[in-house]
Amino acid sequence: MKLSEEKYNKYALVREMMETPAIIRSFKPDVAARFAVTVKKLKGLFLTGEGSSRIFPAKRAIYAFHKKGLTLPIVTEGCTQAEEYNLNDYTVFAASNSGQTKEVVRLTTALKKQNHKAVFGLTANPGTKLEEIVSDTHILICGKENAVAATKSVIEQGLFYDSLLRIIKGEKMDGLKELADKTEEALTLKIDPAITGIISKASMIYFAGRNNGVAEELALKTNEITRKKSAFLEGTFAVHGIEEVMDKSEVVIWIEPFPAEMEKFNECLVKGVGLNIIAVSTKKTIFPTIIIPDGGQYAEYVQLAAGWNILVETGVALGINLDKPTRARKVGNEYIPE
Repeated sequence: MKLSEEKYNKYALVREMMETPAIIRSFKPDVAARFAVTVKKLKGLFLTGEGSSRIFPAKRAIYAFHKKGLTLPIVTEGCTQAEEYNLNDYTVFAASNSGQTKEVVRLTTALKKQNHKAVFGLTANPGTKLEEIVSDTHILICGKENAVAATKSVIEQGLFYDSLLRIIKGEKMDGLKELADKTEEALTLKIDPAITGIISKASMIYFAGRNNGVAEELALKTNEITRKKSAFLEGTFAVHGIEEVMDKSEVVIWIEPFPAEMEKFNECLVKGVGLNIIAVSTKKTIFPTIIIPDGGQYAEYVQLAAGWNILVETGVALGINLDKPTRARKVGNEYIPE
């Protein structure tokens, strides 16, 4: 997608996606320092929120720091289920771009009543109900999003958690300029029209990949941007039974395929079901492949940006108004003061 072309730049969604590289370049890694002091004192870190404010930021953080061997337990769960948990020994971060998400307000209110002192907010808007409840709040620099689908805010939330955990581990967060450049490259990659055609004609779009927030977040964005049904197939779930009900009208978009499992996916899904698999990878695969820049330690951000690009191209090909879904709302379940 190119901002210079009217078919893209008329949408707030695309304009906000394209603001992401500048947000990455402007991000200050020390913004989480004051929160890290509290995190170090407790036994674990609990990252919560709803939808996009939780899926990518929280799961990407957990994945990245399991790889690094961080010993601090990091857990994520939706707010309503989290109300059933004992979070006394956890520092809790509740993310809500609006600061008005009902489930987030309800959980943080309950924790405040329990006199839990280590409950923090992460939001894009100042002066919200969330900020009123929690002990401290970080306000994102990305600003308000006008599109229904959250994009630039998701990346900045991810960077905040990334910086928090690096401070705790004593690591420096560098390479953000290079990440910004690669994210911009991923956003503006030319997608083969043949691939866009396969995706736009599919009756169901599955995203397969690691449980690091990327494929799952893109499955959600598929609903909001292309208006097509989608599902997240974690790990190798795609070849553990669901193939029984798949059909050739569907497509699997596989984010950075596991090399050891490509032949099995090909056998079960391409040959067995007759559907198409599209790979999104830093290198050529046995499937039609959208080759993206290698983001290294920040690979998941680049993968997510490439996924946005694919979905926008699909939505444009389908003639959809990307900014006006019929039922989806900016705040899925908004807190209304009594």
